[in-house]
Amino acid sequence: MKKEDFSTAAILDLSHTAAAPLFARHTYPWEVLPEIKAFITELGSTLSAEEYTHPADDVWIHKTAKIFPSAYIAGPCIIGPETEVRHSAFIRGSALIGAGCVVGNSTELKNVVLFDKVQVPHYNYVGDSVLGYKAHMGAGSITSNVKSDKTPVKVHLENEDIETGFKKFGAVLGDEVEVGCGSVLNPGSVIGAHTSIYPLSSVRSAVPCGSIYKKQGEVAEKK
Repeated sequence: MKKEDFSTAAILDLSHTAAAPLFARHTYPWEVLPEIKAFITELGSTLSAEEYTHPADDVWIHKTAKIFPSAYIAGPCIIGPETEVRHSAFIRGSALIGAGCVVGNSTELKNVVLFDKVQVPHYNYVGDSVLGYKAHMGAGSITSNVKSDKTPVKVHLENEDIETGFKKFGAVLGDEVEVGCGSVLNPGSVIGAHTSIYPLSSVRSAVPCGSIYKKQGEVAEKK
């Protein structure tokens, strides 16, 4: 594995997010994390009142989105077309949610970019993370975004580490990543596009594109 294998260009298709200008400024996708809040506020101010409702100063919801009555939405937040935010979802702010997404029951989001058609449908926690186009997190799978010793998060490759300098960094999922039920993506997990993570996994490193992650040290190439 090389650093460039986990660049924005290598694992994410920017045609499937309104945050493309934000990602285009950076080499690696996690580098956008400190800028998500400001970007949402800037982008929200440009959105059409004919297409988006504006229930709070820093919340914009597309008129085709479906928001269930018990969902909680704090700003800044943008929710895209045809997205569902289901019962008891908890959006804590700094969340840019794309088109055709599902934010499910008891799912919590904080400081995230969800590309179009992402599904986090059942009891998920996603914080300080980026989820690529059509990424799916199985029931109960979460991103852990702070190390137990509170030191800055590193992205672990086979032969080197990438220093991020961030104390809060959950995970980056490339396009069409499938995360099995009950899995934990430990701080700094970066999953390449089209990769599948077995249920009940504990991921602690970068995982190459087009892989099947069975457990630490056992990663197979998809055929």
